[in-house]
Amino acid sequence: MSGSLARSLREYRNHRAGVVGLAALLLFVALAVGAPLFVTARDLSAVYAPGAPRQPPSSHFLLGTDAYGRSMLAVTLWGARISLAVGLLATMMSVGIGSLTGIVAGHFRGWVSTLLMRVTDWFLVLPTLVLAAALASVMHRGIVTVIIAIGLTAWPGTARLVRAQTLTLEARPYVERAKALGAGDWHVMRRHVLPNLTPLILAQTTLSVSAAILMEATLAFLGLSDPTKVSWGTTLQLAQQVGAVSAGDWWILLPPGLAIVAVALAFTLCGRALEATLNPRLEGKG
Repeated sequence: MSGSLARSLREYRNHRAGVVGLAALLLFVALAVGAPLFVTARDLSAVYAPGAPRQPPSSHFLLGTDAYGRSMLAVTLWGARISLAVGLLATMMSVGIGSLTGIVAGHFRGWVSTLLMRVTDWFLVLPTLVLAAALASVMHRGIVTVIIAIGLTAWPGTARLVRAQTLTLEARPYVERAKALGAGDWHVMRRHVLPNLTPLILAQTTLSVSAAILMEATLAFLGLSDPTKVSWGTTLQLAQQVGAVSAGDWWILLPPGLAIVAVALAFTLCGRALEATLNPRLEGKG
């Protein structure tokens, strides 16, 4: 196990884009975890903000101030906590639902597989963002609602991938021998199918976080998140409400927007490199 892990780490280091993405991701996580050391409650307060509203970048406020007079640097650092947490938790939920659905649909044939795949297809044909927005709009506004809305709408792609791989694994000789020796459904799925699906699920998780972060920012921008929580999405929503675009206050839009792009790109780079590392057959494919 340790030898396989060491070999995977060596192969991952050969993917320069993946290493860059991992370094950027670790930097964002460190900034998010350490944000309370640099940002105080006063820095985030709309009433006791330390600066004047909508000040451009200066020596005192490196990234300027927002419409309340809060430092954009402090707001961006603190927003990373909410955005990353929502992205990770929503991804865990969606990947968990998709993996369970895919494994069950791939193992049990007949009406069980047909029913699960028809439900999956129904979710696939509906626009994910529209479905998540509709779900968030009928529930109590909050971070938990955003997580549930993303988790319950972003799983069909994972379910399709996991089902296809499960069907491939179920056709292998060692699985057929286990069934012939009397292994039950739970034993086959837990001991033979799931361990071989772990690399795929891990890579899919990494790739899905970026989409979840983008969706969280979109839902917050649409006003479907908790406006009292500072995230990159709520920061962009505030900029839109005060007309920062038409006023030319680019410093209110640029920091959270670039942060969202950078984190999404970092997760994507890590996911692609991890996918190629865990599945060598993808090596060299564009």
